[in-house]
Amino acid sequence: MASTPPSRRSFLALSGLTVLSASLSAACGDGGSGPVSAADGKVAFAWWNIATTEPGKSLFPQLSTAFTAAHPNIVIKTTSLENEAFKSKLAAVTSSGRLPDVFQTWGGGVLRQQVDAGLVEDLTDVFGRASDLTPVSLQAYRFEGRTYAVPYDVGMVGFWYNKKLFAKAGITAPPATWAELLEDVGKLKTAGVTPIALAGKEKWPGHFYWAYLAMRVAGLPALEQAAAAEDFTGAGFVRAGSHLKELVGLQPFQPGFLGAGYSTPGGQAATMGNGKAAMELMGQWAPSVQKDAGADLGADLGFFPFPTVDGGAGRITEVLGGGGGFALRKGAPKEALDFLEFFVLENQSRLLASNGYLPVVKGAESALDANRRAVADTLARATGFQLFLDQAYPPAVGQEVNDSVADLIAGRKTPEQVTTAITEAAKGA
Repeated sequence: MASTPPSRRSFLALSGLTVLSASLSAACGDGGSGPVSAADGKVAFAWWNIATTEPGKSLFPQLSTAFTAAHPNIVIKTTSLENEAFKSKLAAVTSSGRLPDVFQTWGGGVLRQQVDAGLVEDLTDVFGRASDLTPVSLQAYRFEGRTYAVPYDVGMVGFWYNKKLFAKAGITAPPATWAELLEDVGKLKTAGVTPIALAGKEKWPGHFYWAYLAMRVAGLPALEQAAAAEDFTGAGFVRAGSHLKELVGLQPFQPGFLGAGYSTPGGQAATMGNGKAAMELMGQWAPSVQKDAGADLGADLGFFPFPTVDGGAGRITEVLGGGGGFALRKGAPKEALDFLEFFVLENQSRLLASNGYLPVVKGAESALDANRRAVADTLARATGFQLFLDQAYPPAVGQEVNDSVADLIAGRKTPEQVTTAITEAAKGA
């Protein structure tokens, strides 16, 4: 998806979409197919989310029903889409200038583009509960001190591992360095264990490897400088790709990984949950999706942060992460914001009890299980934070990161070609 051109921004400004219209007016839209309407004078709004797996698949409708039961004058028209399908559909409606009233967002460059186009409501002065939320949970949704979404989950990406399979391979502790990780891959293969599960078909899981290696080799400041200069061809980024190529050369992934989805039957999460792979690099939601797609590893499941790289500028306490939030389209009804406050602040305990999310409300950490506590503790000790690259950068750049890294993993691009392609996308964004 290309960046919004100036001519489109000018049109949106002239049409009044950049002006706060009666602070969340009663006008509604369903994301491009005409206004949402409800009979008998009821207020209706459209809600797009990505809750296609548990626990959200069951929990989100329960929370929506609870809200409408308490507010019988409100109708919520829900659309739940798988991650990639959601991104594609949202990109299409963003281009048309017709976002849903309430929509899933990861913040960063994608949200920033929608904000710059005048399509998103500024919540800074109307969301009165921001002080109840942790600063890190709001970080991805704030630009120039203004807030454009309400988070419901925040966390980080790290390696989830099967302790039983590690023990079978004689691995007594998780690897702390990239060299140790590669050595452990060899040990697992020798023991007849598939080292890593990967959803090669969906691309975004693979981008975690290149993103983390760029952080560990080049460092967080280099990523910031590259984004500002629109140039990712530096030696550190090429080395990141070389290290990923080194891992791929060991053939660590499950058979057929290039055609595997993430949460689909036989995909990455199922392979991990069913004990058919020793590791997966994934976010805080991994245990719940493993259980939903495969089985619950229980006490056999552990977590460790992405290793350091010898000679690299990054530290193990610098994390790649993000969470989920909901933004409102410009002009969404005020009842949509009431729903977000209900969803996040009045139901934080239900979100945490589902074992699929990490807290965004201050002081809620005590409700976590052992695995999510490990993630939360690692995040709490973090000395640096990088949003997922496919969300941190403008859409065209994030998509090129995903595409080029997927090509590298598949053997279709060299590390140098990856950095050149990302740079070209950045200059054209």
